[in-house]
Amino acid sequence: MNQGVTGTVPNKTASVPDDVEPRTLPLGTSALLLDIDGTLLDLAPSPSEVRVPPKLASSLPRLLSRTGGALALVSGRSLRDIDRIFAPSLFPAVGGHGAEMRISVESEAVAAHAPPMNPDLMRRFAAISELHPGILVENKGYSLALHFRKAPDVELAIYDRVSAIRAELPNAPIEVLPGKFVCEIKHSGFTKATGVTELMSHEPFKGRRPVFIGDDVTDETVFAIMPDMRGLSFSVGRRAQGVDGHFQAPRNVRAWLARLLDDERAIAE
Repeated sequence: MNQGVTGTVPNKTASVPDDVEPRTLPLGTSALLLDIDGTLLDLAPSPSEVRVPPKLASSLPRLLSRTGGALALVSGRSLRDIDRIFAPSLFPAVGGHGAEMRISVESEAVAAHAPPMNPDLMRRFAAISELHPGILVENKGYSLALHFRKAPDVELAIYDRVSAIRAELPNAPIEVLPGKFVCEIKHSGFTKATGVTELMSHEPFKGRRPVFIGDDVTDETVFAIMPDMRGLSFSVGRRAQGVDGHFQAPRNVRAWLARLLDDERAIAE
């Protein structure tokens, strides 16, 4: 049976059953924080190939209105890329793993919390793609991603090369983020969690209960801070530790968001 989020928060030390999805949510007092790839959207062979289903394209702007603007997309993608994917709609967002932020659809993007990666260093990591033609390089400015969904057998070789470069530059301000068929190297000093923490200090998010949904290793920093914020967290696909519930797949997340709009209990007062 599905479990609602309006009652007692489940024991965070307990294992998360397959079917623990939130039933409803008081949108008038909640802040929806939603990862994109693997959470809202199904993964694609390459980052540029993801598609926003029509029902989700309809649901998100309505949820943004119902929450009084307290809905944000939280992603490793840049704000520019997020806007491209969801065009013509705009949303508050934390982009670049916390490097940049837009608090509302009317506001300008907040200045980055760290400079872009050193170009020479980025070129060295990008050269790892020469291992196999199936490795796709994605330059995000604040990070560089090596996608190997089309060449899964080279995963260990990629991480070996990354480790070798890091060993040569022990003081370089970089962090390696493993993901689903991707190895991402970013500037250190910021995470999705630091971005979410700052976002929640601004209106209309301030004072609301954050509800974060994510699927990957990079989302674990946000899962970890939800208890201190009296928030709720839900994982997608894999059953992450310390979360309040779990969605089987992005389609289940999309269906739940659509149900919120049909639930009279979720209408903001």
